[in-house]
Amino acid sequence: MQLWVGLGNPGAQYAMNRHNVGFMAADAIAEVHGFTPPAKKFQGWVQEGRIGNAPILLLKPATFMNESGRSIRAALDFYKLDVADVTVFHDELDLAPFKVKVKRGGGAAGQNGIRSAIAHVGADFRRVRIGIGHPGHKDRVTGWVLGNYAKSEIEPLSDLLGAIAAEARWLAEGDNTRFMNDVALRLQAIP
Repeated sequence: MQLWVGLGNPGAQYAMNRHNVGFMAADAIAEVHGFTPPAKKFQGWVQEGRIGNAPILLLKPATFMNESGRSIRAALDFYKLDVADVTVFHDELDLAPFKVKVKRGGGAAGQNGIRSAIAHVGADFRRVRIGIGHPGHKDRVTGWVLGNYAKSEIEPLSDLLGAIAAEARWLAEGDNTRFMNDVALRLQAIP
């Protein structure tokens, strides 16, 4: 079993924040691949399903971003999984908006949800970094990250989430490069 975690903050007031794009990716994957309805577990919401032959547990921590690692740790311990079984979907300031990069391990790069995950489970998990772009000055970062996507961004955001969900099978199979390439190709094909 793989544990896929979407990072975000719980509550309707945060639903369209750039910081919640990890939650959005988890929701898109669950919808496209017919996962079970959300159930409250592990200090979050879980949905179960399969992508190809791979059983996947989707987790959206309800702990708020800064404590996401507690929820991830609880799920890992319950299922006796290893940190290598974890994939975290999260927003990334240092990537252009609507770009996706996948990597394993590394630091937190200022992302508090990733910092919490590292503190609770170690750093050797896979990250699906979803670009939100940088507002240009560090004084504007908090407002940018916790700000909602603009109306003009909703269509490209929807296209991106659809591409992530459609190509998720490559993540399930461990082919990070094919996932990144196919997401990019799918987005290029949109007029």
